[in-house]
Amino acid sequence: MTTRRSLVPDIVNLQTFECAARHENFSRAAEELNLTQSAVSRQIAEIEQQIGIKLFERIRQRVILSDAGRRFLPEVKDLLARSERLMITAIAANQMKASLRIATLPTFGTRWLVPRLAGFLQDHPDVAISIESRSKPFSFSEDGFDLAIHFGQPTWAGGVATFLCNEVVLPVASPALAERLRTEQGKPLANAPLLHLTTRPKLWLEWAEQHETPLENAYVGLRFDQFSMLTAAAISGLGIALLPTYLIEEEMKTGALVAVLDKPISTENAYYVVRPEAKRTHPTADQFETWLVSQIRRSPDMTPVLSSGV
Repeated sequence: MTTRRSLVPDIVNLQTFECAARHENFSRAAEELNLTQSAVSRQIAEIEQQIGIKLFERIRQRVILSDAGRRFLPEVKDLLARSERLMITAIAANQMKASLRIATLPTFGTRWLVPRLAGFLQDHPDVAISIESRSKPFSFSEDGFDLAIHFGQPTWAGGVATFLCNEVVLPVASPALAERLRTEQGKPLANAPLLHLTTRPKLWLEWAEQHETPLENAYVGLRFDQFSMLTAAAISGLGIALLPTYLIEEEMKTGALVAVLDKPISTENAYYVVRPEAKRTHPTADQFETWLVSQIRRSPDMTPVLSSGV
């Protein structure tokens, strides 16, 4: 344990290193930090001695970052930024009755969760909420989230998953392209340009199989790695996209996108609320989960909750 603690960095020394690295000048760093130049030199020497690495090279009367220093700097910046966020979050939470830290899928958070969040805050004005995007499962014990919204299967190390809703996707396109395909071909998907999500390369084939619709070009077409780009491509008339209905509520209302065929499918994966096993008793997280379920039930573009948990 003593050896481990000897490697715990002094945050003040790290701040001094970051400042000196940014300026590549100890005198300027001393001015910014309101220290003497000798104090800056001493603090950097302490870090170098602690890790056994030279962070700066002394060339004539200048100091420049060593190769090791350049590798070390991004990690230091990240640690300092996270430390600052930690303190700000703690201060904010202390001014409220409760706090809740939520991880959500980026697109789900932007297009569905955040626009509805005012409803929860209206009923729970004394809850300090922090929402961060996460695309993949993470360690609850390391990241400290109280709740996560997950798409996939109900498996998460150290977490308990509760079914939220299925995902429904629908073939959509710009009004102009949809009308042209119907007029020119009669069968809109026969030779239509299809748009694909790179993480779901078989989605068009799954759609065709579920609807028993022959689709020779199921793998052909432009590919995008984000739903936002896939949606923009469909709106621009580049092709037909299979998009989750909850993501395109506004586009369907305004007419920017229309259903090419009224043939949706439910994907094999679903959305889940995941809670850390170590925090099963968390009244605020309970309230947020209950609110999420109520919002799903009210949303016409999400299939209703089918069970209370998995």
